[in-house]
Amino acid sequence: MKLTLGFSACPNDTFIFDALVHHKIDTEGLEFEVVFADVEQLNKWALDGELDVTKLSYHAFTYCVNDYVLLDSGSALGNNCGPLLIKKPETILTSESKIAIPGKYTTANMLLGIAFPEYQNKVETLFSDIEDDVIKAKVEAGLIIHENRFTYKDKGLKKVKDLGEFWEEETQLPIPLGGIVVKRALPLVIQQKIERVLRKSVEYALENPNSSADYVQCHAQEMEKEVVDAHINLYVNDYSISLGKKGRKAVEIVFEKEEKKSSSVFVEH
Repeated sequence: MKLTLGFSACPNDTFIFDALVHHKIDTEGLEFEVVFADVEQLNKWALDGELDVTKLSYHAFTYCVNDYVLLDSGSALGNNCGPLLIKKPETILTSESKIAIPGKYTTANMLLGIAFPEYQNKVETLFSDIEDDVIKAKVEAGLIIHENRFTYKDKGLKKVKDLGEFWEEETQLPIPLGGIVVKRALPLVIQQKIERVLRKSVEYALENPNSSADYVQCHAQEMEKEVVDAHINLYVNDYSISLGKKGRKAVEIVFEKEEKKSSSVFVEH
């Protein structure tokens, strides 16, 4: 059976999907047609039900939970890994300040709305352009995700707020950034098979960290190896193997914050 699979070119995604895509594990007869896109494009495709299996932001998941169900493996979820609000040191932020966000449906934007509800002047920006837009004064501040949290200081920018820390203080739970979902319309036996195969892929990646190096690097947009490794170490962890009780509770809290129903979120077993 062939399925469309969407994920980003970010190191944590290519790292966990390498074994699955390149048949380094038994995929149980499943074939995957890979589609690369940045997280907000994946979110929008999920809202339209475009892909069979896809990475998406947990915030976006609250909008398309009737069409997709969450896999237990593959999530980017953890501690000290949340989005950062950054600015130039001399900038004074007000409720009128322009804030660059990586997308309306990102978990980062959801957290910004909870922590700073007064910031409504938001500019949707490709995540990799946000730092430069702050430096060039196109916006007063930016909400950065992914590898940019490792580079903003070198560019002379200052952290206003770590929204991951904010979430952890509020909930005492890890921050759920993104997960992997599968279409509800697929038979349950196929959903469960995808979940098994994905878990094997994550476990293989963690047990053989050098195996995916070429695949990761060729999509890493010329990132330094140290940044790539730090990126993977930050976003791929035990929660990527299985959400567990804490991870599931964190996902449920996202639905509560968005005042949306969270029943039947996970693949049935």
